[in-house]
Amino acid sequence: MGATVLVGSQWGDEGKGKIVDLISKEYDVVARYQGGANAGHTVEIGDKKYVLHLIPSGILREKVVCVIGNGVVIDPTALLEEIDLLKKNNIDVDGRLFISHNAHLIMPYHKLLDSISESGDVKIGTTGRGIGPCYIDKYGRKGIRIVDLLDRVELEKKIRTNLKEKNEFLQKIHGHEGLDVEAIVKEYLEFDQIIDKYIKDAPAYLNRALDEGKSVLLEGAQGTFLDIDHGTYPFVTSSNPTSGGACTGSGIAPTRIDSVIGIVKAYTTRVGNGPFPTELLDEDGNKLREFGAEFGATTGRPRRCGWFDAYLLSYSRMINGITSVALTKLDVLSNFKQIKVCVAYEINGKRLKSFPTNVNQLNSVTPVYETLDGWNTDISNCESYDDLPAKTLDYLDFISRHSGIKINIISVGPKRKQTFFVDQ
Repeated sequence: MGATVLVGSQWGDEGKGKIVDLISKEYDVVARYQGGANAGHTVEIGDKKYVLHLIPSGILREKVVCVIGNGVVIDPTALLEEIDLLKKNNIDVDGRLFISHNAHLIMPYHKLLDSISESGDVKIGTTGRGIGPCYIDKYGRKGIRIVDLLDRVELEKKIRTNLKEKNEFLQKIHGHEGLDVEAIVKEYLEFDQIIDKYIKDAPAYLNRALDEGKSVLLEGAQGTFLDIDHGTYPFVTSSNPTSGGACTGSGIAPTRIDSVIGIVKAYTTRVGNGPFPTELLDEDGNKLREFGAEFGATTGRPRRCGWFDAYLLSYSRMINGITSVALTKLDVLSNFKQIKVCVAYEINGKRLKSFPTNVNQLNSVTPVYETLDGWNTDISNCESYDDLPAKTLDYLDFISRHSGIKINIISVGPKRKQTFFVDQ
């Protein structure tokens, strides 16, 4: 049996947490493979809402084991708060949560450097949670990993070495007084005592699970167009949310991947700066934001909203090798008499043959729209594909044909029960 990869197919915030929660009941193990606490996955079960930032939302299924892979960067404070939140809601994580020994740790200086970088003239629009600076240290071979927690002498030595360099930079370049070395050493040594029982050789564990015939779901954070290599650079995250990142971020080989599920919102949103061809800066954009409750689960920031971009999704399908799609927030479009879909990009009247990831070029494109009739009726109580209005089915068929995707799951509301599989 092989593994399944689940990816965000737009700019993130597609509803990955809800879909992972839905389908994880069919899996033995759910593993997160990249990103950090800048990603928030929201799941509503009954009258309770859970917002998870680091721990896979599969943890809400009592028989599922969850793994935080080596490609994730971990903020100790955020992780411990999340574990505590789950325990307070009677969700036991002991024996069900493991953390890769090779995952890197976010340090206080990473958060400070992130905030300073966003105060300059060029703003990427990060969450300020230290994700980028942590990845910089990782690739600069200066990072501190979970495995370093197991050797207190070496851990203290690495923290002191890094802080000496960071404090010198902060003081001389930014006029900052620097950070307290002793306090940080103490904090991370205390974290070590708490976290030891969760540490695991994650690649060995995941591959052994596959060898034993168990099912594994690999969960990404953010979205395809925030990928450091394939996104709208430099307005991207610092890791690879695309399906390729699932292998390096978990230690599972490409030959063990059976399928790739793309999570797609029924319209398009983006958080932070960067190009967004179908963005709506009018009443329709405000309606999408209002009816879709488009505010970040992690930061509370309002999301930029726009019409569905089939051209963008077709590129995502190619990069990720998407084999099926879960479409979320279809109910939000019930409030529109007419709905537009972008089917191509033009520059100076000429249609592009491929998706441009160059920011200047992407900022210059004109989206080519086709207009469809809306269905103007509440679909949040629909329980199957056949329950949907004819014009809703027309919309689904249209975006499927123009994106080259097959829709297998449809969500018509935030709750677990407001989701159904498509049997066509």
